[in-house]
Amino acid sequence: QTCSDPKSKPPFLLEKSMESSLKYINKKFPNIDVRNSTQHLGPVHREKAEIIRFLTNYYQSFVDVMEFRNLNFDFTQSYLDLIVTYTSVILLLSRIEDRRVLIGMYNCAHEMLHGHSDPSFARLGQMVLEYDHPLKKLTEEFGPHTKASSLGDEALLSLHFLFVRRNQGAEQWRSAQLLSLISTPPAMINPANSDTMACEYLSVEVMERWIIIGFLLCNGCLNSNSQCQKLWKLCLQGSLYITLIREDVLQVHKVTEDLFSSWKGYGKRVADIKESKEHVIANSGQFHCQRRQFLRMAVKELETVLTDEPGLLGPKALYVFMALSFIRDEVTWLVRHTENVTKTKTPEDYADSSFSLFVALGSSLYLHNLSVCPEEESIIMSSFVSTLSSLNLKQGNWREWRRKGLLRAYTSVAKAPLHLHENPDLAKVMNLIVFHSRMLDSVEKVLVETSDLSTFCFHLRTFEKMFTMTLEEPTMLRYAIAFPLICAHFVHCTHEMCPEEYPHLKNHSLHHCNSFLEELAKQTSNCVLEICAEQRNLSEQLLPKHCATTISKAKNKKMKQKQTPRKGEPERDKPGAESHRKNRSIVTNMDKLHLHLTELALTMNHVHSFSVFEHTIFPSEYLSSHLEARLNRAIVWLAGYNAATQEIARPSELLAGVKAYISFIQSLAQFVGADVSRVIRNALLQQTQPLDSCGEQTITTLYTNWYLEGLLRQASSGTITLAPAMQAFVSLPREGEQNFSAEEFSDVSEMRALAELLGPYGMKFLSENLMWHVTSQIVELKKLVVENMDVLVQIRSNFSKADLMASLLPQLTGADNVLKRMTIIGVILTFRAMAQEGLREVFSSHCPFLMGPIECLKEFVTADTDIKVRDRVKYNPLGRSVSSRRTRGQPGAAHTSPSLLPASVNHDPGYNNNIHCLTKAIIQVSAALFTLYNKNIETHLKEFLVVASVSLLQLGQETDKLKTRNRESISLLMRLESSFLTLDMLESCFPYVLLRNAYREVSRAFYLNRVAASTH
Repeated sequence: QTCSDPKSKPPFLLEKSMESSLKYINKKFPNIDVRNSTQHLGPVHREKAEIIRFLTNYYQSFVDVMEFRNLNFDFTQSYLDLIVTYTSVILLLSRIEDRRVLIGMYNCAHEMLHGHSDPSFARLGQMVLEYDHPLKKLTEEFGPHTKASSLGDEALLSLHFLFVRRNQGAEQWRSAQLLSLISTPPAMINPANSDTMACEYLSVEVMERWIIIGFLLCNGCLNSNSQCQKLWKLCLQGSLYITLIREDVLQVHKVTEDLFSSWKGYGKRVADIKESKEHVIANSGQFHCQRRQFLRMAVKELETVLTDEPGLLGPKALYVFMALSFIRDEVTWLVRHTENVTKTKTPEDYADSSFSLFVALGSSLYLHNLSVCPEEESIIMSSFVSTLSSLNLKQGNWREWRRKGLLRAYTSVAKAPLHLHENPDLAKVMNLIVFHSRMLDSVEKVLVETSDLSTFCFHLRTFEKMFTMTLEEPTMLRYAIAFPLICAHFVHCTHEMCPEEYPHLKNHSLHHCNSFLEELAKQTSNCVLEICAEQRNLSEQLLPKHCATTISKAKNKKMKQKQTPRKGEPERDKPGAESHRKNRSIVTNMDKLHLHLTELALTMNHVHSFSVFEHTIFPSEYLSSHLEARLNRAIVWLAGYNAATQEIARPSELLAGVKAYISFIQSLAQFVGADVSRVIRNALLQQTQPLDSCGEQTITTLYTNWYLEGLLRQASSGTITLAPAMQAFVSLPREGEQNFSAEEFSDVSEMRALAELLGPYGMKFLSENLMWHVTSQIVELKKLVVENMDVLVQIRSNFSKADLMASLLPQLTGADNVLKRMTIIGVILTFRAMAQEGLREVFSSHCPFLMGPIECLKEFVTADTDIKVRDRVKYNPLGRSVSSRRTRGQPGAAHTSPSLLPASVNHDPGYNNNIHCLTKAIIQVSAALFTLYNKNIETHLKEFLVVASVSLLQLGQETDKLKTRNRESISLLMRLESSFLTLDMLESCFPYVLLRNAYREVSRAFYLNRVAASTH
């Protein structure tokens, strides 16, 4: 196989510089004159060391074949297996096209390096020449040898009764009630016995190899013995191909016909071959298809009975091994014929979509056998006691008896004048003893012998095709786990004499096991998420936004009014209508999905774990991984974010959908075998981070971007305004524009839902992004302060001098810009406070015993005590943001910037925007600045209020109504609600009488404007 594959072929055979040397070696093999052929062998001489290193394993393999050939003559008489293996090795040797080149090149390099040929080269070269036509040479070798040993008359004919019985059709099996434990209830607990116990589970393919190859070597008996003819013809009618080694097969009829056609006197045998071939082509496919159909039912019944009554496993162990061997025989026959039979009129006979059912049932029986029940040992031991008593053997250590007693029995039989075939009872007892001793000593070996499917390691294309067919057949999904389990059998392909194959076989096994489990987990997670989507659709029908229609219909029905539906509005069914069925035969999409999930859950739960080489595989971990990734993507999909149109789902609606998903996944905990709690926990935790484990955006990133770009940006432009009474942002209606309802995304319930979804980590990320934008505005404000530094210093010193203030105020630049940026800061800080309040309420609901002490502690810590701690800045997001961008060498900016605000407020044109957010901006920015520069917050805020109060009093002396039109509104804005200011301090700067008058004037103006609008 290695030499025939260009990828793994020795590199020397592909180099152009070696072509002349290869042709010379092939032509002169094995008589190669190394010393006098330097012209032809020059490239070999240059690379001799590398050739020796690379071709040593190849050369020694050929030497092993030669040594095996020498041993074969000593053991041929008794061991059919040895004959078949020897013949297979010789046939495979003849299939290696480059055998002469490999051997000859190695010997040339060896002679160049050591000065003499390899000791084995002469015999090895002679053997290669002799076996250029292997079958003819083999028949010559075995001709006299087989006559002396009567191989055809005795060894092969001993298989006749067994081979005939094992080749019965499905109808004969059915009439005999093969493998049925319940066909004869009175004998159900009796131990299953047979005259030839070990032969009952002997591989049919092994027997076919013995018979085909045996009669190829001792073909003389085919013309002289009718029993040999019958056995040979029956074997020819069973298979078109038999396995030599691994994936290499022997085309039975072609090879036999070619050999017999070259001999005289075999015309009738050639006719028998052609007739048998036609019979195989016409009938074998259907014959084996019917046997597989029978085995499906029979083995399923056997597995069900043993599951219900495990105590029967002991006395009926033989039935289990027979069932396993029958399944293995049918699977191996199907595999080797599927790959080699390319043209047939009945391709369906060579493609079985229910193949996995065989292996799954076999796996169940395999698992049953590994957990031997207590009753088995007592039954087996009682059988041994009766057997030992009949043989009059001394009791003692039974393992020692098996080692010595059997040998003594065979020795005594050999010395006695009687022969074993003349005493069948003794042979039966000995077979019984051997079988039961294997049951106690090496049951795993017997299981491997009867159920090994490692042949798939060399038929991977067929293996993958069968897996695909199983996935396409819904009724076979529950058995799909059979394919990963078969990968565990690949370890049986390794051999201690071929250690270099171990990594290759291991990689093949792990790769296919991983790919099969990945596909099963993918399909299972897809099915789970599809059901979740259906559950979410049902949950969506219960959302409050859909109740208005129901209420309207109920009201109209009560008032006996007929409501005409709107054009284009779909008719909605009431929640729960999907559960009403007039006929149970009507299958909904949800029914199909649940049935599909049931089948997949059965296959994923078939085994908790299994081993592939030295690796332990857990199918549930594959499902957990896929389910977690799919749930992450599903949650993001539910958000429905559209970057182009800036559309996104309301947090409350998304939360309802996520809860529907989670509730269904939690209900699967005992069905799918995965740790769904861990899956949900990991998925939701990843959604609180900016990116998930796959590097994709999460709902934390989506909602952070949307609230910043979609809601707060419009609030900054005046399209959306804050409604303190509603504790939400409200969209202002504008003609010709269709805006979203901001209150549907920012009210108290939405903030709570947002906090539920994003969690503390997500809300922290949102807060950090909000504060980054605040910091950007403060940086711009600092620039304005620096630009107006001189004027602000004078205003701070002369704010009580009206004449001087009148000349200084016009000198200020960017007053409108200050108001705009402070308003933006106020809007952002207000939204942040709303989000933090939502998070606090969620915390109080989820962990009240944690939040209670914290809330209690806050009552004993005053604002002054809290703010005096300098290190508190690092816990203050605004202070940390300002600190990270403050300009060194300009501490005066913090002192003079509050003076800029009252002056700017006096220039406020009074737009219907979010100017009322200015108060929060003033309080929090001032606290951050004064804390940062170690100033007394209360003193400087009082100074700010004094400047504002004086400015308003001076504004009252203005005669220009345009300048004084917003005086009352400004007075209300200056009512700062800060933990650093007392009511007495506010009263001294802004008396309550002034505020009361301001409230009255603002209310009156609002009423007059509304009357004017309604009149218009």
